[in-house]
Amino acid sequence: MATIELSDVQGFLISEYQDMQYSCYTMLHVTDAAAAKSFIKNISGSITHAAGNSKGNCLNIAFTSRGLLALGLKEHNLNTFIREFREGMVTPHRQRLLGDFDSSDPATWEWGGTKNDVVHMILMVFGVDRAGTESYYDSIKAQFSASGLKEVYKIDSQLLPGNKEHFGFRDGISQPFIKGSGHSGKESDNLNAGEFLMGYKSEYGVYPDSPLMFEPQGDMKMLHDDAAGSGHKDMGRNGTFMVIRQLKQDVKGYWTFLNEKTKNDDGSVNEKESKKLAAKMMGRWPSGAPVVKYPDHDPVEQYPDRDPEQFINDNEFFYNDTDKHGMKCPFGAHIRRLNPRDSFEENTKKESILLSNRHRMIRRARLYGEPFISSPTDFTPNGEVGMLFTCFNADISRQFEFVQYTWANYPKFKQLVNDPDPFIGVKENPAPGTHQVFTIPNQPVNKYITGMQRFVTVRGGGYFFFPSLTAINYLSTI
Repeated sequence: MATIELSDVQGFLISEYQDMQYSCYTMLHVTDAAAAKSFIKNISGSITHAAGNSKGNCLNIAFTSRGLLALGLKEHNLNTFIREFREGMVTPHRQRLLGDFDSSDPATWEWGGTKNDVVHMILMVFGVDRAGTESYYDSIKAQFSASGLKEVYKIDSQLLPGNKEHFGFRDGISQPFIKGSGHSGKESDNLNAGEFLMGYKSEYGVYPDSPLMFEPQGDMKMLHDDAAGSGHKDMGRNGTFMVIRQLKQDVKGYWTFLNEKTKNDDGSVNEKESKKLAAKMMGRWPSGAPVVKYPDHDPVEQYPDRDPEQFINDNEFFYNDTDKHGMKCPFGAHIRRLNPRDSFEENTKKESILLSNRHRMIRRARLYGEPFISSPTDFTPNGEVGMLFTCFNADISRQFEFVQYTWANYPKFKQLVNDPDPFIGVKENPAPGTHQVFTIPNQPVNKYITGMQRFVTVRGGGYFFFPSLTAINYLSTI
């Protein structure tokens, strides 16, 4: 098992910064490369790394491919980055792959789209309280104009109590862990570092593609040699790729739909059945308890005298041994689709876990808008609310894009036919004659929730290089 050079890895990859309740993400455009590189060098000592234990504010930084060019990286060297990062999130091919059409079309985005100012960099500031976070950010922002940087877009975000998101579900429970990072989970969740960091071997036993310096520039002595033995300097070691999607959540539309599908005969809201349908679609109850273990009731509500922690953080489960036919947790449930665990197609348990783990991502999420947690009877927030979905992966194609296209968007997942992911895969305007349903396996016949609607809209996004501290310093020398 490789030992990770934690002091060279940016902290947000390893830590969720749970103590940092508030954050702001700022997208920047480079107007003066020399001044911007001076700014990067000046703040490099303030970047939070994974070996630290910050009690104040945290700061991390990432770059788009066009941002690296704007700073002066030669095109020959940029071309050693993986294609997905170089091309970005809004090519026609990627639009089809990710399903970004209609209200989610990149032409309508607030940032990162086809009609916005080009994003070159992103700064992410985290703090314990709102005032401290804003004060720290303002101290950095004061340097922008003199540092050749223009603010393109800024979004304030936060964590909500119980790590809930706006639809009302506890988030971020099931995460992979990086071997050698000092953090671990159950055996099947501990993965080789190369799934998430360049310069280390992956679950395939090979080094992930990493950007190599084919053409000398800057202070090359700062960089590591390529671990794969090519003889080139490696700018990617201890870095990764970060995917960000700003997702607007239609909370009112979501619960209105569920309430309509589960209403009593007199038309009144059946809160219990509405929550149950929501849980079947998610694969967990709003508390976080897994449906595969508690198919009929949320155990936190059913057993109020027990410690809720035993239920809400329960990640010790598989599917095939206890729910091979999806009678408890439907095949189309969000968490079963995006991490099939031991039920990957018709493989053995060992093979299924191995294959599932080759598509894992480390997920981070922050919420924006009113700090609102909805329910079947309370679902009207003030203004727009949503999620800043962020994930880390060493291979954008094999990890994020595969999961979005093959497991979320594709309606013929597992034994299903017309079932896209109920949260992130439903098309807003499907082709004529296309039926979008959510199937709940049952005896003697399945139950079908028809007329599925889209409740999540993409408002911005991008692919970013999340470099090591060494690479951040190196970029200031090119």
